[in-house]
Amino acid sequence: MSTAVPEITFDAFEPSERADPYPAYRRVRDAAALFPYAFGDVPVTLITRYEECSAVLTGADWGHGYSAGISPFRDSSAAIPGSFVRMDPPEHARYRKLVAKAFTPRMVGELAPVAGGVVDELVEKAVQRGELDILEDLAVPLAVAMIPVRLLGADPADGARFREWQLAIARGSDPDSLLGEADVTARGAAAIGCMGYFAELIARKKRTPTPDLLSELVAASVEGDKLTEPEVIGMSLLLLVAGMETSINLIGNGMLALLRHPEQLALLRERPELIGPALDEMLRYDAPTQFTIRVALADTVVGGREFKRGDGVVVLTASASRDDRVFPDADVFDITRYAGNRTARKHLGFSLGIHYCVGAPLARIEAEAAVRTLLDRAPELRIATDTVEYRPSLIHRGVLALPVTM
Repeated sequence: MSTAVPEITFDAFEPSERADPYPAYRRVRDAAALFPYAFGDVPVTLITRYEECSAVLTGADWGHGYSAGISPFRDSSAAIPGSFVRMDPPEHARYRKLVAKAFTPRMVGELAPVAGGVVDELVEKAVQRGELDILEDLAVPLAVAMIPVRLLGADPADGARFREWQLAIARGSDPDSLLGEADVTARGAAAIGCMGYFAELIARKKRTPTPDLLSELVAASVEGDKLTEPEVIGMSLLLLVAGMETSINLIGNGMLALLRHPEQLALLRERPELIGPALDEMLRYDAPTQFTIRVALADTVVGGREFKRGDGVVVLTASASRDDRVFPDADVFDITRYAGNRTARKHLGFSLGIHYCVGAPLARIEAEAAVRTLLDRAPELRIATDTVEYRPSLIHRGVLALPVTM
């Protein structure tokens, strides 16, 4: 089986499209559900539409292929044993189960008032100044306070180091062929520095456990299967990078969408109970993660096309979440889209299937605290710049800065 592909250029990854890649996604999505593309130096297929993206993300024939030695993609986390984001069953299930034992709903629920307190303090300082950068003055210090400090029990004084490491590793998750030499060097140095830091921190937790997730990970076991120290280090690094990047960019992208749609911002002020549906719409409309990669673990068929074992695909989740076949008026930002609508299809902002974001509840807690408090404390919230610039990363989408007046 095969499908004809119209002659069209996919340019959503070009620097000129970074401010708004969604029209480029639409062009290729309208042209074809499956689109041949060179991802850096790797020939792959772009998966552009919701149904096909969902089929790959939830299909048993798809995974990462690293343990089987069949992936065409660079394994950016090969030296990080606990990074289960790259793993396939049954290995993936072991790590997910161990982490879930420590990352309980009770623990996450206890973090809500902590996040609220951090946000209150940060916004109070901004109100006194009359101005705020939503990224550097709110989203970043909140993520530092919640993940490396509260969740992993690190020293608050090391916040700047965590942000530097996290940015370098997140940027380095793009294909090497799309990175400069300085990016590759910074990625390696950040990984080494971060793993060394956590090795020392874990040694302290072994001697003196504290009430945090890292101590739980050190002690976690399921049916006698314990995490090794390198695996705990890998899990800590994953939580730091993925957790911080997701929550920071959810707050930044979400608040930018609200500020650019003042009628929606006014509606959320009027009806604060819409905060949950609003967060889902933020994730659908402008997701922190734009795509993920998968490899066919066996010969299989998606969208009427045959894929051979070892074939690589790029699952354009951000494109799928704007697919009009599934989401009516998909390019419209509507915070009521998920309000009381049980038939609404899931967006792919946190992925689907076995690799659904394990930190999604925490990201929601942080974003809800930030958005609620800003709307409560800043009745005259306005963007303070005409131009919003984005970070150069392709996988991770986030603004460099978002200054506002209050």
